[in-house]
Amino acid sequence: MKKSILVLGWAALILSCNKNDDNTPRQLDGEKAGGETTVFVKTSQAFGLPATNLSAENLEKHLEGDKAFGALFVASPAPRNGGLGSVFNNNSCNGCHPSDGRASVPENLNGLSGLFLKISVQGTDEHGGSAPVPGFGTQLQHQSVYGFQPEAKMSVSFQEKTFSLADGAVVTLQKPVYSIVSPYIPLPGNVLISPRIGMPVFGLGLLEAIPESAILANADPNDQDKDGISGKANYVWDIVSGSLKLGRFGWKAGAPSVLVQSAGAYNEDMGLTNYLKPVESSAGQSNNDPNAVSPEVSREDLENVVFYLKTLGVPAGRDFDDPKVIAGHHIFEKINCSSCHVASFATGTYAGIPEIGNQKIYPYTDMLLHDMGDDLADNRSEFLANGNEWKTRPLWGIGLTALTSGHTSFLHDGRARNLTEAILWHGGEAEKSKEDFRKLSTKDREALLRFIESL
Repeated sequence: MKKSILVLGWAALILSCNKNDDNTPRQLDGEKAGGETTVFVKTSQAFGLPATNLSAENLEKHLEGDKAFGALFVASPAPRNGGLGSVFNNNSCNGCHPSDGRASVPENLNGLSGLFLKISVQGTDEHGGSAPVPGFGTQLQHQSVYGFQPEAKMSVSFQEKTFSLADGAVVTLQKPVYSIVSPYIPLPGNVLISPRIGMPVFGLGLLEAIPESAILANADPNDQDKDGISGKANYVWDIVSGSLKLGRFGWKAGAPSVLVQSAGAYNEDMGLTNYLKPVESSAGQSNNDPNAVSPEVSREDLENVVFYLKTLGVPAGRDFDDPKVIAGHHIFEKINCSSCHVASFATGTYAGIPEIGNQKIYPYTDMLLHDMGDDLADNRSEFLANGNEWKTRPLWGIGLTALTSGHTSFLHDGRARNLTEAILWHGGEAEKSKEDFRKLSTKDREALLRFIESL
């Protein structure tokens, strides 16, 4: 009997050590944001390291993919890495995802960068996706190789709006308004434009390994619980299976897998054909190269890049025992950021890469579409996503952006110059959370930002 009392006493002591006297936790869960794939490195390379639990064989394959991801393509003919499209946006994967992270808004808008314009006209294609612009497709290529014309150039102007915070601080936001100039042929008058910025690429395998049922469990498209949050799934065309699949990747969840996303990026961003995208993105256009040979990227290189993206390690959470971070987490939940930025999931088994299967991960996303309000709207649909809807971005690693990428530009077009601006651009389903953020005291606002920066 005394032994039982002693054991219970020790258990109570251990439990109490995990909380402070006011019942707040001493340390937050989720430091191992990527489960056993987590990388405990706080340097400029934090986004670009392999998962720490890879087998020797899979590490070797990952490193082969790393080489392919960094390949710099040139115009054909060339002894290596030829085939760069007659028109394109960038000439390497790294160009849009520097250090495997988030691209910045370029000073030279029409130079090589991670910014490009998605375009379409009203209606849909044969699979329910965005309808291509005749003579231009669904992505504007603003670069070209010698002897060919780019599809067009980009221009931008800015509209300002100000927010006053509860402590008297005033924040000026800048909304970029993009336009297309100097098209190689006349543009239709009804072109829809959506600027997009290259996003971090670590953790993609883990996100692909989340069971569909777990994602759909958070969906509430008709807001039946009346909480104002109505996340919905996007179902998109999968060129591998020839059927509609749950969308997981891209700013509007327009791609069902890392493979489809990567094949499309090779084709649209760099004008490179591959076994899934064997037709030049500029096919049928006067600025297309009639001598191009398909495929320009081998199946092996494409699949090695996909493997690399799936097996990048996720940077660890930091300072989870800091009282300010813990207080910020409480505010994050109190103002309902956690309704869309869902903290954790468990991945399922994953064929071919057991290291990313059966992991407890902390991406802070629900993988669903949400109406983010008119200020963020691009008014361009993508399968089931309408012009106001965007997929919840994962927050893991966001606090390392300045270190890894050299900037703090956020949102789909990089308009937010810091986390405060990113939050203040939220609207629609997030309007109340934004207003609650605006009303926070200086101390509470700094704690919330400190928590987000710890992820």
